[in-house]
Amino acid sequence: MNPLALLTGIQLGLFLLGGVLMAHLGLEPLATPNPFRDGAFGLGLFLLLQGLEALFSRVFPRSFRMAEAFHRELGEALVRTGLGPKEALLLSLLSAVAEEVFFRGAVQGLLLRQLGGWGVGVQALLFALLHPAPRSAFAYPLFTGVAGGLLGLSFLFTGSLVPGILAHFLHNARSFAELLSASARQTPRPKPRA
Repeated sequence: MNPLALLTGIQLGLFLLGGVLMAHLGLEPLATPNPFRDGAFGLGLFLLLQGLEALFSRVFPRSFRMAEAFHRELGEALVRTGLGPKEALLLSLLSAVAEEVFFRGAVQGLLLRQLGGWGVGVQALLFALLHPAPRSAFAYPLFTGVAGGLLGLSFLFTGSLVPGILAHFLHNARSFAELLSASARQTPRPKPRA
């Protein structure tokens, strides 16, 4: 199976499962909509994720380089199967929406009812566990867990999934843009015929 199709299918499955669970639990993805607050909070959260990534690259340099190499290999495999700019943007948006609806909306919503405030942390741990990496790249699941906690706190404080979706989308899109740019630099260009 095409890896791009597989990733798309997984994200669609998470979105549908998360949406059904949220509806069953009576949870709203936009309990308190506020476009200005959600946009500002989302951009701030994105900048916080960028800062967190920079911090992890300094605190865990070797592991962070291993995580980057791991993601580069995955990205190159996706590029070989047809990932281009349009597909990267679509996958960035789909994964942001699906993962926020599933993890922050459904899973966190359920866990908050069962565990109170601890639900944010447990949700973040599950989010990290479902973003595996080789042992030498432990900084990636650790980063993902902290990011999941920040995204969860965002939903808890705002009552809206929009800030998390925006920050998650921007983070993923930036990562894909870097990947596609690096891939384009490494791919030999055909020489013009004389």
